[in-house]
Amino acid sequence: MSLPFAARMGSVHRSFIREILKVTADPEVISFAGGLPNPGLFPMRELAEAAAQVIGQEGRSTLQYSTTEGHAPLREWIAARYRERKGLDVGADDILVTTGSQQALDLMGKVLIDKGDRVLMEAPGYLGAIQAFSVFQPEFRTVPLEDDGPDLEVLARELAGGVKAFYAVTNFQNPSGLTYGPAKRRAVADLLAGTDVFFAEDDPYGELRFEGQDQPPVYALRPENSVLTGSFSKVCAPGFRIGWIVARGPLRDALVRVKQASDLHTSTVTQRIVHRYLETNDLDAHIARIRQCYGEQCRAMQEAAARHLPPEVRLTRAEGGMFLWAVMPEGYSSMELFERAIRCKVAFVPGRPFYVDGSGDNTMRLNYTNSEPERIEEGMRRLGRCLEEYLAARGGERAACAAQARP
Repeated sequence: MSLPFAARMGSVHRSFIREILKVTADPEVISFAGGLPNPGLFPMRELAEAAAQVIGQEGRSTLQYSTTEGHAPLREWIAARYRERKGLDVGADDILVTTGSQQALDLMGKVLIDKGDRVLMEAPGYLGAIQAFSVFQPEFRTVPLEDDGPDLEVLARELAGGVKAFYAVTNFQNPSGLTYGPAKRRAVADLLAGTDVFFAEDDPYGELRFEGQDQPPVYALRPENSVLTGSFSKVCAPGFRIGWIVARGPLRDALVRVKQASDLHTSTVTQRIVHRYLETNDLDAHIARIRQCYGEQCRAMQEAAARHLPPEVRLTRAEGGMFLWAVMPEGYSSMELFERAIRCKVAFVPGRPFYVDGSGDNTMRLNYTNSEPERIEEGMRRLGRCLEEYLAARGGERAACAAQARP
């Protein structure tokens, strides 16, 4: 007897990346697949001290139920950082703490998306957002990414054609590693101005810049009908699952209501531990160590790619974040390459799941933050060998097909 699942479950699929992680559990596999921070950078001693202090000194209130909006001192800390670092007019009442920024996406979907609504995504787009929004059965539309942000001609056409929401990762985008340049940020804000299109700017990687200059969020240029999300997962520890949404007025109130229905509130224990850590440690010094390490790992991957990957495979250039994006010639499949790569004990994420229209078969995502430079070198050597063999084999097949097709 089959279970009477809701119709929406037909559009909800397992996370492709989570399924790949099962394959990469083999310690002999060098994995560039997961979007994992470097665990050697977790501030373990400092967090242990913060946990002991919070439980020891504030145990009763820490272990009790709390407010949906989140721990007030933590919300004020987040708001103050936006005011001081980004010049944003943000107060504690504008911050809603969430169980990771992934919950922020789910809450936005619940509040804003009805079945059939047009939702505009970047191409390629963040797989977690695609999965979260798919539950609500929208009609996805896409805007291609260029080296400095979205294709403005396509963006203008899609916005004029009637979309309800536009979701974007403007800093070191997952999966491409690309960042919106200053001119594109202003252009996006100008195109959104005067429309009622909801804009969701997801910024979990903004603190991870190791080259170039910080850029203001698009939210600063067009705060109306917009939200900005953030997370402590990349600068503290992902296991705490602490993220947030910057939202105001009726939208914030609606997000609070659906969060109450979801989980009442994010863990009081983890919120207070993170806040105590932030109060008693120099977060900027910690972030500086992360930036230095990730910059070294990124350069190691770029240099290894230049040595080992075939010249027809193009890599994006990243100024921060956790990912590089590789593009093979048209007609080649990273899904086919993946099967070869696993046999060679190296893994990546094929690019097709990052496209809502099923394209991107010749692309792949590479994560550099969870591998030391020596393993990056060896992993790229293995990947380069697999690519050369695959391109040669597929090239031979295509040549044979072409010969057969000639009269």
